Amino acid sequence: MIVLFFTILLAGIASVLSWMAYRRGGATFSKALNDARGQFMHLLPRLLIGILGSGFLAHLMPKETVLAWFGPNSGISGTMLATLAGALTPGGPVVGYALGAAAIKAGADLSQVMAYVTAWSLLTFNRMITWEIPSMPGRLVLVRVIVSLPFPFLAAWLTVLFRG
Repeated sequence: MIVLFFTILLAGIASVLSWMAYRRGGATFSKALNDARGQFMHLLPRLLIGILGSGFLAHLMPKETVLAWFGPNSGISGTMLATLAGALTPGGPVVGYALGAAAIKAGADLSQVMAYVTAWSLLTFNRMITWEIPSMPGRLVLVRVIVSLPFPFLAAWLTVLFRG
């Protein structure tokens, strides 16, 4: 039901933006439509690969191991391991979300997957080494990591709290 809600919401936003571009002139609308088409064609193969990959990966993940390390009874050690795994996972959304979806299908607890995805978003070592450390002072990167570190644990805790 929530997926339907957000789909309708995004369709409404896209419609309003399309109408605004159309009102600015045919050239603006045409350029926006071409940009949207280009982005769609750029992302479509990646989405297909990610969705198919997560389905295959879910069947390849050993369920006993996933349940032991990331299952409902894994507790804080599962959250710590999920946070570390998220920080170590390189790649974009197709990789991070596909692994999270595969872990859920293989039996991982939703709170551990939330910790994983949050750590992947905030603490990725690959991005830190490639972009942050070369372009920002080391002290700033350290402060950012320290400030971001509690969020995977907070996300896992809030998931448990809201799930009931």
